[in-house]
Amino acid sequence: MCAVDLQHWLNEALANHEKWTAEYGAFTPHSSLHVDPAVFGSALAELQDRLRDNYPFFHPRYAGQMLKPPHPAAVVGYLSAMLINPNNHALDGGPATAAMEREVVSSLASMFGYSAEHLGHLTSSGTIANLEALFVARSLHPSRGVAYSSEAHYTHSRMCGVLGIEGFPVPVDGRGRMDLDALEELLRGGKVGTVVVTPGTTALGAIEPVHLVLDIARRYDARVHVDGAYGGFFTLLAGTDLDPEPWEAIGSCDSVVVDPHKHGLQPYGCGAVLFRDPSVGRFYLHDSPYTYFTSDEMHLGEISLECSRAGAAAAGLWLTLRLLPLTRDGLGEVLAAGRRAAVRWASMIRESEELELYQEPELDIVTYFPRTSPLTLSAVDAASHRVMETGMNAAVDPIFLSVARASKEAFAMRHPGVEADVDGARVLRSVLMKPESEDYVDTLHARLLSLL
Repeated sequence: MCAVDLQHWLNEALANHEKWTAEYGAFTPHSSLHVDPAVFGSALAELQDRLRDNYPFFHPRYAGQMLKPPHPAAVVGYLSAMLINPNNHALDGGPATAAMEREVVSSLASMFGYSAEHLGHLTSSGTIANLEALFVARSLHPSRGVAYSSEAHYTHSRMCGVLGIEGFPVPVDGRGRMDLDALEELLRGGKVGTVVVTPGTTALGAIEPVHLVLDIARRYDARVHVDGAYGGFFTLLAGTDLDPEPWEAIGSCDSVVVDPHKHGLQPYGCGAVLFRDPSVGRFYLHDSPYTYFTSDEMHLGEISLECSRAGAAAAGLWLTLRLLPLTRDGLGEVLAAGRRAAVRWASMIRESEELELYQEPELDIVTYFPRTSPLTLSAVDAASHRVMETGMNAAVDPIFLSVARASKEAFAMRHPGVEADVDGARVLRSVLMKPESEDYVDTLHARLLSLL
């Protein structure tokens, strides 16, 4: 957690909830809901003990996957609404949190450069958000498939299978980004109706050139969907320490996905999908004989594939953005700290005799591998795995890294001096998405070197 008195604000939330419920008069809880306090205490103690079987996602020594605790504001906001348990499928199930959802989605749309006439909503995950975007893609081009880079998240190939449409993986260049020549060659065939572009791939953090993909796709009457589940919030840094062109182009793309439960400091699950053209809402139309009855306004469930959704997710995000707005100096500073950490660690790795940088970091993911002797893919693979395992299982001073698998072709483009004696190798991968990583990089680097 960060420097916020969580206990104080949780107590405030509970007190306000009790005050609100008291306005409706007292009643006696049903006896079937009663549990013995001693049994409750015992079960809770067992739960707390079992929860210790987790990695320390909260600590900067954890630099493995895209995991970190939510901001205290998100916890307090989520709990405040969870005690009421609203359902944002319909205004009848959550009028207050539905209004909050519209407000936060509007803020996200503005961040990406969409006009006020967009369509969007929160989802339970980036996977569902991408499913919705591809569902609309299929509805608009039922006889054409979807193209995505070979480094794109696996959800796209999976969702193409779910939707029964053809997926077309596009090769990547030497920086792990979609190969534009290969994309254009594919589009010439007329089989692709939508191109997925990823500004921030989940393995390497590579920023695909949204603006260039958009130019090519438009020449072939193809839509462009932006998978910003991981990287989308870095839009806040565009024009400062990131090239603005890919990010500024998102506002001209047809749809975009972003995950507040990654860089938006929210608990799982909280994704979001937005469409530039609100008329795509016609593909969601359905009728329910009992759900929508207190308002003639459009309900969120009428523009969503999901039905029941936690209104608490909207409340958590709403409160967080009240404190850390979608500006460079607000939430942007949280992301900037992680990116500075990645850039500085890359510099330290570059100067090291024991390590080699696999690829220059573009966001907050650093990839690297031990310089082995002999310098072969099989030796790199074994050394990377050993370092990860030794670091995370150390009884004293553990560090938590992850690995990414790279093909021999990818190595050949980046590190031709590594002998390709096998088809590929794992490299070490560190995600520095906690801002505290900026002050912990020296400690991580020194501990990593001690493991080699």
